[in-house]
Amino acid sequence: MLLSAEHISLNFGLKPLLDDVTLYLSQGDKVGLIGINGTGKSSFLRVLAGQQPPDQGSVTRDPNVQVCFLPQNPPMEAGATVLEQVFAGFSPDTRALLDYEAKAMLTRLGLTDFAQPVGTLSGGQRKRVALAAVLLHPADVLILDEPTNHLDSDMVLWLEDRLRKFNGGLIMVTHDRYFLERVCNRITELSHCHIRHYEANYSKYLAIKTQQEEREQAAQRKRQSILRVEYQWIMRGAQARRTKNKDRIARYEALKAQTGPETDGAVQMATLSSRLGRKTVELHGVSKAFGDRVVLQSFSYGVGREDRVGIVGRNGAGKSTLLNLLAGKLAPDSGTIDWGETVRIGYFSQEGRELDPDQRVYDFIHSIAGEVKTREGNFSAAQMMERFLFPTQLQGQPIGKLSGGERRRLYLLSVLMEAPNILLLDEPTNDLDVTTLAILESYLETFPGAVIAVSHDRYFLDKMAREIFEVGEGGVVRRYTGNYTDYLEKRTQVAASREKAPKKPAPGRPQRPKKLKFTFKEQREFDTIEDDIAALETSIGALEAQMAACGSDYVKLQELTEEQAREKAALEEKMERWVYLTELAEKIAAQEG
Repeated sequence: MLLSAEHISLNFGLKPLLDDVTLYLSQGDKVGLIGINGTGKSSFLRVLAGQQPPDQGSVTRDPNVQVCFLPQNPPMEAGATVLEQVFAGFSPDTRALLDYEAKAMLTRLGLTDFAQPVGTLSGGQRKRVALAAVLLHPADVLILDEPTNHLDSDMVLWLEDRLRKFNGGLIMVTHDRYFLERVCNRITELSHCHIRHYEANYSKYLAIKTQQEEREQAAQRKRQSILRVEYQWIMRGAQARRTKNKDRIARYEALKAQTGPETDGAVQMATLSSRLGRKTVELHGVSKAFGDRVVLQSFSYGVGREDRVGIVGRNGAGKSTLLNLLAGKLAPDSGTIDWGETVRIGYFSQEGRELDPDQRVYDFIHSIAGEVKTREGNFSAAQMMERFLFPTQLQGQPIGKLSGGERRRLYLLSVLMEAPNILLLDEPTNDLDVTTLAILESYLETFPGAVIAVSHDRYFLDKMAREIFEVGEGGVVRRYTGNYTDYLEKRTQVAASREKAPKKPAPGRPQRPKKLKFTFKEQREFDTIEDDIAALETSIGALEAQMAACGSDYVKLQELTEEQAREKAALEEKMERWVYLTELAEKIAAQEG
């Protein structure tokens, strides 16, 4: 056993966070700790790491077990350089041995100025310095709080691979559901001051939890039915009651005293927006540079009224700059940006609003809008806060008493309360719990306006995006249709085609144009491809009918969903191939005519 936490209780002021919680961590355990923001996940990690004493209970580990902890906001010496901060606590001999590895890791994490003082770094850069320090230290146990925050997609894949190979014990809080799926072999859910353990990765946890909730709800329905029958029996007049069976009365009282299963609330987002006219936002030949570094080069784009765009690229490539230009917070160096008269932009930035820690939660939201109009009717500010998991007692609290995740959710609510018709989201998944993220994704599906999001969260981009913009070197933006998985496949295909591109002929040796023709395989494929497409479309339609008929059978629904995704991917591939073969056939016909 690497680490054991037994009968842990912890309070935050008068608010209980943990009540008699026990957790054991053995070699090879990789635990994902999940739960709604504000339930105490980060506090529990601090207790496990020995950074915060519990009110009750104990945390024990063998003296030889080395624990490394990555907090959400790591403390640093402002005057230390990046490299000095990474090596804090190392002996000179160890530092000499690990110097090359440290610099290689920092470079991988986008930090190339090793002599830069950490006091001048952004919050995201500081988190990456702390992550490098944790990964370099020899450790038997890693305790990581949101390790994927502020990493671009390539960095996340690198960290994912590294943690999968780690053979010690790992416990982490993360919102990245693909990360949970691929790294963790256990899920621990914190809810209502208690934890429940699942020997499963994320997808299996979802299946098990769904089945549990269905069983608990069925038991609750049965209990309510029995209570109704027993209530009618026990209320059949005072005269008859004297002769009633005492055991039956006792059973009734025991049933009545039982409580239903505890469930977490769910964020409910009624769609808020204002009318969007025909003209939205148009960028014409926009360029932007900071000193000698060009982050956007001659970029043109007209925002569609129902666009769903994910923006990706390395850290520092210019993704947030593009959002700031769209929002009018930055002016372009050249080119023009035009906004339609009806455009109302909601901008959810990484930095967030300046929130007064002494202001009450209710007063903050009410100052934005006392009432909002939705498709479901009008809702007051208090009602909207209830739907965002801010119950009455929490609405009266000062903002300063909220957790980091709760503040992030409050900020999201404040953006939506302004009823925007174009949403700009800069890393919206940072510090939001997985429950809120699932509801946010569902909300965006019905949002009647454009959504443009910078994100490294692959799961989020797969669900939200219908087009991916990749911001690359020199400010060049490449556009790909489809979600994030589609983008990865197409980017790989483009790279492969470049490697296979024919070499240019030697100068002075003109070559005769090659006559186009189908290969034998292409001819056979062209003859049958329309039938193949029709068969795939029929198969997808049949799968949709089966999904509609399977009701609450989650396991079957998951299998059908995965099969449908494979069929749709195959259909898209066939369609692209059909376009290529049809164009080739037309060129061959023109050549022969």
